[in-house]
Amino acid sequence: MKLGLVSAILDWMNFEEMIDTVSELGYECVEVACWPDGKAERRYAGVSHIDAEKLDEEKAAYILDYCKKKHVEISALAFYPNTMDPDEEKRTANITHLKKVIEASAMLGVGMVTTFIGRDQSKTVEENLELFEEIWPDIIRAAEDHKVKIAIENCPMLFGKEQWPGGQNLAATPNIWRKMFAKIPSDSFGLNYDPSHFIWQHMDYIKPIYEFKDRIFHVHYKDIKLFKEKLDDVGILAYPLEFMAPKIPGLGDVDWGKYVSALRDIGYDGYTCVEVEDKSFEKNREDVIRSIVLSRRYMKQFVI
Repeated sequence: MKLGLVSAILDWMNFEEMIDTVSELGYECVEVACWPDGKAERRYAGVSHIDAEKLDEEKAAYILDYCKKKHVEISALAFYPNTMDPDEEKRTANITHLKKVIEASAMLGVGMVTTFIGRDQSKTVEENLELFEEIWPDIIRAAEDHKVKIAIENCPMLFGKEQWPGGQNLAATPNIWRKMFAKIPSDSFGLNYDPSHFIWQHMDYIKPIYEFKDRIFHVHYKDIKLFKEKLDDVGILAYPLEFMAPKIPGLGDVDWGKYVSALRDIGYDGYTCVEVEDKSFEKNREDVIRSIVLSRRYMKQFVI
């Protein structure tokens, strides 16, 4: 396994500065944010360290050469939109850009795109599965045509009132994964596995690793801290951010030894990337860098 970083946290840097920082801090790979131009609709989104819309062979060669010189590999190109947004215009724009990111991943020889399934948050799971069957076969065919794997993160995208009631990513549980993979059994369709999202949903985050071992294409290291006294006050039907907070690895409730051990058990030898979304390290840019340094220092006891 190689230890990397999700680049979105370095939103003030250009591509070269980001790669320089990843290299200098001792990370081996990076999941590169590839949002389109425009204002982000949520935190940690809207970052574009590689412009998929403008990528050509010359730019791709430059990117790969720069990464090689800095001894950093690109684990995946990242774009996490809502491809099943109820707003047809937003949905179309998100799908169109996702396909551009797929093409860019192929051009760079990366062969991996990390993303969300999306969800119409006002509809039931069953209705969203029907929507998934309408929208996603075409996206997966595009990935297959370009020999690119799609790795879906399991974040429900439900944090506060903006995502209420259903959240904005359908692919949040093993039960739903089984249904999705039954509908689209493509070898190009898999998971970007993040244990933290199981923690706040009060689910086992180890057991699914064994069942879905052949579908785990990419891995995130992000922690979650549950505040029991807050949960006792508001209950599990409250907005999740009322009783939990994302943390850097080692400062939350994930047992990272057990997690990495399970990945070793299934023979996972792919990319693993720290995803920093810890508000307690956001006073300034130096604080953000500190969180990245601490995350690597902690995870290196498991990933060497």
